[in-house]
Amino acid sequence: MGSGVGILGGTFDPPHIAHLLVADAAYRQLGLERVVLIPAGFPWQKSVAPVTPAEHRLGLTRAAANLDGPPGSDLDYLEVDDREVRRSGHSYMIDTLLERGDPDPCLILGADAAKRLPTWHRAEEVMELARIAVAPRPGTDDADVETALGGRAEWLRVPFLPLSSSELRVRAMRGESIDIMLTISVRKYIAENGLYGYGNRGYTRDNGSKEDVVRIADDPNQAERS
Repeated sequence: MGSGVGILGGTFDPPHIAHLLVADAAYRQLGLERVVLIPAGFPWQKSVAPVTPAEHRLGLTRAAANLDGPPGSDLDYLEVDDREVRRSGHSYMIDTLLERGDPDPCLILGADAAKRLPTWHRAEEVMELARIAVAPRPGTDDADVETALGGRAEWLRVPFLPLSSSELRVRAMRGESIDIMLTISVRKYIAENGLYGYGNRGYTRDNGSKEDVVRIADDPNQAERS
């Protein structure tokens, strides 16, 4: 068993395969004991943009981690922490780190987020409390990340997948398929709850054998652009 706890926070609106790819890379390359996914309750840096209700983003995150599936899967190292969803007010990583009290936390970030870490609430304390694992991102210069983190970055080897949750939401609202970018359990949760313009006609709970049906939003201009 490895040591240290990876912490991958995010809005997870919805969680997609690139999130899982980064979590897996951190777990295996850094020898972590487990990786904890933490959906933000009220992400302060996204407070202007509309966000799917926290209870659904928590459900989606649990689905992505396969927590309700059979034991013994390759994702058994994943956990989900709902403390930021339960917390009132804005979500700050420093509060989460202090509350959790992990002896060797490792914060997992994409390079774009890592570059912005100095703008976070009590950023210096975050960097003192946790190791920082960084997944490279095209368009974000590694040197800028190193400067922002004061040379603390632990770089992950992760193939880049050009996915973003906001783009997936837009595509779904337009009636375009996003199935290949999500796990089966996440697709089922979206279909069951009619999120992102998905309807649940044609969805089969028992075996998922029927194709998920996507309905185009009545007003495509309502699709989120953030």
